[in-house]
Amino acid sequence: MTKFGVVVFPGSNCDRDVAYVTRDLLEQPTRMVWHQETDIADLDVIVIPGGFSYGDYLRCGAIARFSPVMQQVIEHAQKGKFVIGICNGFQVLTEAGLLPGVLTKNRDLHFICDRVSIKVERTNLPWTQAYNSGEVITLPIAHGEGRFYADAATLAAIEDNEQVLFRYATENPNGSLNNIAGICDRRGNVLGMMPHPERASDTMLGNNDGLRLFQGLLEKVAALV
Repeated sequence: MTKFGVVVFPGSNCDRDVAYVTRDLLEQPTRMVWHQETDIADLDVIVIPGGFSYGDYLRCGAIARFSPVMQQVIEHAQKGKFVIGICNGFQVLTEAGLLPGVLTKNRDLHFICDRVSIKVERTNLPWTQAYNSGEVITLPIAHGEGRFYADAATLAAIEDNEQVLFRYATENPNGSLNNIAGICDRRGNVLGMMPHPERASDTMLGNNDGLRLFQGLLEKVAALV
């Protein structure tokens, strides 16, 4: 069994969505991790969910980055364990320095809630091993500050190191540089993405393209245990 931990900040609102996927659909032990906790040694995979941590009162994710649990998340990642940040969680990971770049206001300065086409760039990592290379899937997005930005040198390094896992396929809804929708760190164990795979994991919703992300990861972690 793979034990998932879903971090809950004041203002998180997609935490229960993730837990539904890991606990109810995949039948894996899952616990909600309050942001003030300082012991997550029992967990295999950490999920930082979407929402509005601390109300996004500074920059998205900037305050959450200083929550007590985040030092443990950083150490968890440094050990090579798996961490995924979704939407606001992606913003938290960049603020914490676990992923390069920043997420800025959408190009048109509007909050976007839609379903978009996402191209899978790599399939040699646990996160994407259940997809086909170049496959285009459909995932929901819901964000006001999802435009990925990095300086030229950082962007070049991200591309050279093949850290882009997902790109917007047919249109770029928020103006992200290089159509980037999701990236990993150089080791490949930390993933940040603006689309919501957990909201596309149940056939009752008409789309389960996101479920394969969790299934691929689960298969990899199970092999390591």
